[in-house]
Amino acid sequence: MIATGSGKATIAKAIAHESGATFFSISSSDLISNRLGKGEKLVKTLFAVAAYEAPSIVFIDEIDSMLTHRRAEDDAIRRMRGEFLVQLDEAVNRREGRVFVIGATNRPQDLDEGARRRFAKRLYLPLPNQSARESLLRTLVAENSHSLTDDEFKNMSRDTEGYSGADLKNLCNDLSYGPISYEHFCRSLRITSPSVGQEDLQAYVDWSNAHGTKSTFLKFN
Repeated sequence: MIATGSGKATIAKAIAHESGATFFSISSSDLISNRLGKGEKLVKTLFAVAAYEAPSIVFIDEIDSMLTHRRAEDDAIRRMRGEFLVQLDEAVNRREGRVFVIGATNRPQDLDEGARRRFAKRLYLPLPNQSARESLLRTLVAENSHSLTDDEFKNMSRDTEGYSGADLKNLCNDLSYGPISYEHFCRSLRITSPSVGQEDLQAYVDWSNAHGTKSTFLKFN
């Protein structure tokens, strides 16, 4: 899963909910340790618990930091990485106790070929379009008193092209410090900008075109 500020963990949690699966969410930093044997033990424990609670989904954020071809690895990290790949292979081949692993990254180009190959479905989550931005903006300001009209929400969604979900949340957090009006929004917008550059977006598109999955669905038997 490739995305920047687009609610990767929320999407993974929604997949687990819709699939009736137990959800586990961790960061790759939780598994990385310089102590020999500790990372391997954490990986084994994670997959053992996930298998016990199966069907389950294990969501690992920033997976590139543990599966990158650029990391100068010491022996402990290299062994943890090897154990993770072994467990991932076993999860794919397991007929009972189904464990589905979702890895998220905003640096897909750093994944080595072996790691990339093990993730059969590789999905790019683009930034929200105008309709999605309007829905997000309405949701984010719903708990606060405001005087925004439908037309102003449409203008706001138009003027935030290129903003991620996280960018919109930060923008609305700024709005919440005072009375929320369209004038306040315009003032806040002038001092903020999208966090994802066009060059980065094009790199994601290029990687997805080269290595991504065109369509997929999730199903537990």
